[in-house]
Amino acid sequence: MQNILDAIKNEASAEEFANLELPESYRAMTVHKDEVDMFEGIASRDKDPRKSLHLDEVAMPEIGPGEAIVAVMASAINYNTVWTSIFEPVSTFGFLERYGRESALGKRHDLPYHIVGSDLAGVVLAVGPGVTKWKAGDRVVAHCLSVELEAPDGHNDTMMDPSQRIWGFETNFGGLADVAMVKANQLMPKPEHLTWEEAASPGLVNCTAYRQLVSKNGGGMKQGDNVLIWGASGGLGGFATQYALNGGANPVCVVSNEEKAQIVRNMGAEMVINRSELDPKFWNEEGTKQNPKEWQRFGKAIRELTGGEDIDIVFEHPGRETFGASVYVTRKGGTITTCASTSGYMHEYDNRYLWMNLKRIISSHFANYRESWEANRLVAQGKIHPTLSRVYTLEETGQAALDVHHNKHQGKVGVLCLADEEGLGVKNEELRAKHLDKINLFRGI
Repeated sequence: MQNILDAIKNEASAEEFANLELPESYRAMTVHKDEVDMFEGIASRDKDPRKSLHLDEVAMPEIGPGEAIVAVMASAINYNTVWTSIFEPVSTFGFLERYGRESALGKRHDLPYHIVGSDLAGVVLAVGPGVTKWKAGDRVVAHCLSVELEAPDGHNDTMMDPSQRIWGFETNFGGLADVAMVKANQLMPKPEHLTWEEAASPGLVNCTAYRQLVSKNGGGMKQGDNVLIWGASGGLGGFATQYALNGGANPVCVVSNEEKAQIVRNMGAEMVINRSELDPKFWNEEGTKQNPKEWQRFGKAIRELTGGEDIDIVFEHPGRETFGASVYVTRKGGTITTCASTSGYMHEYDNRYLWMNLKRIISSHFANYRESWEANRLVAQGKIHPTLSRVYTLEETGQAALDVHHNKHQGKVGVLCLADEEGLGVKNEELRAKHLDKINLFRGI
């Protein structure tokens, strides 16, 4: 791999990249099929990704039509890597087995190990038959939507394709590795004012936030909307806060402590609810029954910030813990957009507040290619910024996943893969200097 890294650092020509010989194997973070029961009987919080994530030497996959092999300079941790590593809610090997039954190309993914990771920034090493837009040597990031588009369903919105999968979660050959294999239509231009690790970090969460809040397929946010953002300084919430501010909306940012409150204020938010101060008790101690009086108290705190107005759009991703309150505080005719459910998938809410007040619940899952392209374009223009707070080495991926699992992080956590140090990959120094404070906003926290 050293010759590939040298070529990237020396900005080799497209011809030189095309003539590089692909290695027979490479380093990758994996989970193993024969270990899916290793955490049986252990509470979710006590499951340790450091025990299940392995740094292995794996064989280079055979590239197929419409695909690309990418040298991964950097990647990042998302909750789906945490879920994969603790085998919840199900083992991801079931996804790989189903993919393997679809076709001979799909069968390549059905292996006794799963290479994880749904973000990357790097350089194209090779492309398969039929790829014309990208070539060896192109500097890219990748979104994580993998589709076949052989059925009619996905041709208005590719997220509706029956074969839609999340790369590195429901497919193999993910981004937490020195090399990744993607479909060529996952590739997008790398924002050249960012380092490799900065460019890799927005990916999944940026595109998800764009669809869930901005797109007509999600909240369809407009100027003046009051937007309630749970976890406003986190991986998803940090981008939702930026989109609300950039789009002329009024974000009401919910955070868990004063340190995180200061982060969102530094981003430009003015309306902040610190949960450690308000201390809402939405559920009883047993977690079996909700307390509507606490919904009301939470709603009152929101109105005190908004001048008596209710919420137009809720950016919901905690799930079970907060969903009842989210439905309650939304204005008549308002919208609750939901994804992820990191605190639990079994939501409970009082349907009277939804049905009689004509509120809408919209499910949102990642983003289609167009939405992903638009989200990345805004990063490249310096209008949306990375929320990178800390960077680990590939060998430290287990610890990085554990930190995300226990919510010890701010924003996004990056991982150096082929890159041997931070700070590489910047080409547009002028644009970087213009936005450096925003780029580094989450650093050193």
